[in-house]
Amino acid sequence: MSILSGKNILLGVTAGIAAYKSAFLVRLLVKKGANVKVVMTPSATEFVTPLTLSTLSKNEVFSSFTDEENNNAQWNNHVELGLWADFFIIAPATANTLSKMAHGASDNLLLATYLSAKCPVYYAPAMDLDMYKHPSTNATFSTLNSFGNIQIPAESGELASGLVGQGRMAEPETIVAFLEQDILKQLPLRGKKVLITAGPTFEAIDPVRFIGNHSSGKMGFAIAEAAANLGAEVTLITGPVGLQLEHSFVTLIKITSAQEMYDAAHKNFESCDIAILSAAVADYKPVNVADQKIKKKDENLSLQLTKTKDILASLGAIKKHQYLVGFALETENEVENAKTKLKKKNLDLIVLNSLNDKGAGFKGDTNKITLIGKDNKTIPFKVKPKTEVAKDILEHIIKHIHA
Repeated sequence: MSILSGKNILLGVTAGIAAYKSAFLVRLLVKKGANVKVVMTPSATEFVTPLTLSTLSKNEVFSSFTDEENNNAQWNNHVELGLWADFFIIAPATANTLSKMAHGASDNLLLATYLSAKCPVYYAPAMDLDMYKHPSTNATFSTLNSFGNIQIPAESGELASGLVGQGRMAEPETIVAFLEQDILKQLPLRGKKVLITAGPTFEAIDPVRFIGNHSSGKMGFAIAEAAANLGAEVTLITGPVGLQLEHSFVTLIKITSAQEMYDAAHKNFESCDIAILSAAVADYKPVNVADQKIKKKDENLSLQLTKTKDILASLGAIKKHQYLVGFALETENEVENAKTKLKKKNLDLIVLNSLNDKGAGFKGDTNKITLIGKDNKTIPFKVKPKTEVAKDILEHIIKHIHA
């Protein structure tokens, strides 16, 4: 999964010969999982058709303030378009449009949308060599950059005039790579390695039976995806769950037993910066595991159990630079028990949830948590989707590791 997945990207297309490349750019962005809308200058429609870009983006293409072609008086709201976008890319960006952007002109829908946009704006210049080198163009670049706009540098090569030099719009692949790298540089967990455990562990009784619990892994998977979207390199160690997560920044390690999770966690702990152990690891396992299926003969069956290794406590005992987070699922004396666990296992943060709270616990898509740090302060949250809970947890961690 790309860092662009799920992002709203507005593509502005202006009237240059490089406009034909916008079709390839839309296709690449869509393949990355982005939601793409296109706004064009009226003249740009002479270089590439709105139908082409609409088909590729699967969205309506906008080129005027009203839908004049269909005699529709409905206004195409430039403010809504600007606010919809997470990122605004203007490619190709002609000298004419760039000059208007620099001076606040608003004589078409694209320019009005640019002036309304609250998101980062990227522009990919496309013009002939002499135009590109003209002092007024350099002044335009300086003005736009001073506004916080981000230039995707033009490339050198053969130009429409037959000249060879700088001025070619960057190739669509280059634009997408530039956007991804620029976003990554600004993400708060960029360069951080995050270790996450999720789901249950199954402790074998015989080849077909096991001791386990109801953990779905949804909370740990939500944290892993949120951390990756914030730029982290994530190692997700998961017990047997029915979930999938495909993300270029997530390495998935599948295990079954508590011992396997213990080994995987210790193998990856030394190199991580943050460890979030949300897995519901079995506390006990059978002393003896039968080689063959146990037959149902007697009225009663006795199993001798022994404790599994405490993964969280063992990591707390050896941690150095790592920020270590544990989870506490309690049914009574919740806060007191969580604080005891926090101190006993040498944690930096504990995430408390109670089976007494409606909307919390196993299997569901929501959770209700209370964060408790080393200062023993409690920070309660309302019931939220686990995807939002994951963001709350990571926001708290980021605030503390950057303090």
